[in-house]
Amino acid sequence: MGYSGDPLPQPTPIDPLVPYSIRLESVTLVRGEQRVFDGLTLSLDEARIGLVGDNGAGKSSLFRLISGLDQPQQGRVVVHGCDTRGTQADRRQLSQHVGLMFQNPDDQIIFPTVAEELAFSLTARGETRQAARERAREFLAERGLAAWAGRAIGELSQGQRQQVCLLALQIGRPATLLLDEPFASLDLLSQARLATQLEEATSQQIVVSTHLLEHVYDFERVLWLEQGQVRADGPGHEVCEAYAENVRQRAAAERGAGRA
Repeated sequence: MGYSGDPLPQPTPIDPLVPYSIRLESVTLVRGEQRVFDGLTLSLDEARIGLVGDNGAGKSSLFRLISGLDQPQQGRVVVHGCDTRGTQADRRQLSQHVGLMFQNPDDQIIFPTVAEELAFSLTARGETRQAARERAREFLAERGLAAWAGRAIGELSQGQRQQVCLLALQIGRPATLLLDEPFASLDLLSQARLATQLEEATSQQIVVSTHLLEHVYDFERVLWLEQGQVRADGPGHEVCEAYAENVRQRAAAERGAGRA
């Protein structure tokens, strides 16, 4: 059973004159026998954008397209002026414009200590190892985390490792951060810490995929993805309430069917 309330706001057409935007133009993505997206067109310009929807709706696939990890079979993805299917120079610039945080921090962390992990983000951009390590320590100290510099990653909690992943992205100062289910495995205190960390990242665009709607409820824009299509696109509170009501209706219908 679908959402039966008032019509929801739908995506606006792409404005080709908007600079430094993320644009998907008639994108088709096929993975195996599954057509993930079919002619998807989007423009993502707001500072805070949420993605909601069921598992398999296309949220992680959208992030992989924007970060250049996947390429569309048709259409194109342009991120802050860089075509993800463009030249090698475009692809190098793309990694400086966009940072992707995976659901599991252990899939992302490479180095044994916090400072080394942060420094790697800078050496990958051409800084010397010594300068990168010094900057990593300064970066942690500026955030009241100087004691973390020499800590072993293996000694950190899940929430702390998630913080390290985000710090490693932030130190490189990409224009856009893509966070894939960052709150999923965190306790309430760790969620609150991570939410504060995101609130303080005022100079970066942040796109968050989550099932925990309260974390994107106040975002200026939230997209509800359903089977690779945009079901609704609008202010966070409107879209989150509509999606939550849809889930309640579907759950009630399943309970009713089970009793029949």
